[in-house]
Amino acid sequence: MDANTNRKHYEERELHAANGWAVLIFTILLYLAGLASLIAGGVMLDTDGSALGGVLLVIGIVWLCVGWIPFLGLKVIKPNEAMVLTVFGKYTGTLKSEGFFFVNPFSVSVNPQYENAPVVSATATGTTVRMPSGKISLKALTHDNHKQKINDQMGNPIEVGIVVIWRVVNTAKAVFDVDNYKTFLSIQADSVLRDVVRCYPYDSTDSDEKTLRGSAQEVCELLRTQLQTRVEQAGLEIIEARITHLAYAPEIAAAMLQRQQATAIIEARQKIVDGAVGMVEMALNKLSESKVCELDEERKAQMVSNLLVVLCGNKDAQPIVNSGSIY
Repeated sequence: MDANTNRKHYEERELHAANGWAVLIFTILLYLAGLASLIAGGVMLDTDGSALGGVLLVIGIVWLCVGWIPFLGLKVIKPNEAMVLTVFGKYTGTLKSEGFFFVNPFSVSVNPQYENAPVVSATATGTTVRMPSGKISLKALTHDNHKQKINDQMGNPIEVGIVVIWRVVNTAKAVFDVDNYKTFLSIQADSVLRDVVRCYPYDSTDSDEKTLRGSAQEVCELLRTQLQTRVEQAGLEIIEARITHLAYAPEIAAAMLQRQQATAIIEARQKIVDGAVGMVEMALNKLSESKVCELDEERKAQMVSNLLVVLCGNKDAQPIVNSGSIY
């Protein structure tokens, strides 16, 4: 049986809560009324001992004891923030609109990323420890997975690092379908990077072959697409994935540099030889057309040899003046 058969998937539903200002003012008025009832009941009991005074006194005491509970339901949501709420373990909805709202006082905001973890911040006066608010950021965030050593398609160890721009688009999936959506993203980014890098060589002499160094745009798009597929179940959107570091591993960097230098020298020599052969052919044709001199096959071969030596040599040729016969 498939392991996901009995697994429940959550879809986000936006919670439309009451205005917090109205509830705040109404609760304060009730609190003042309870305080007035307490005072009035005490005065009446002290003067005539009537039953009404006892009732007012009890109402005032009870309300002062429980009247603070509605204040727990007041929530402030800033732009690009969300709050996933549960009541006694049941998902009730997500607050996504910015403003001041009133929800069920027994609602609890859930964010696995900060669950039971205090936030420690350093200030000029010392270190401050505060409990997190449980809100989820809907802003575009950056994840840097740092450098990793991975073998490319040719088996060469290389160091690769990527940065991922992402955001939360489904808060219910991010909270309830995975344990910690940031950790989940980090692990999936590492896995996808290894899968993609193994499909391409670092570099190639074939201009038509896609490589990590020469086809960065295609590789980054493949990274983004595959990573988006992996994190879909966590309610995340991958905006962009970019390679920030790409180099041979230190243990083979020197050898690979020598190979690149040798390849460059060979390609340069090929161009020099092609150009020299063309120049020799042009020189022979010009001599033949202008009829400056008639050369037999042996002298043509000697002339071709001399010209190739001059054109293809690493050093400047030293001319030798022949004052006698060429024969």
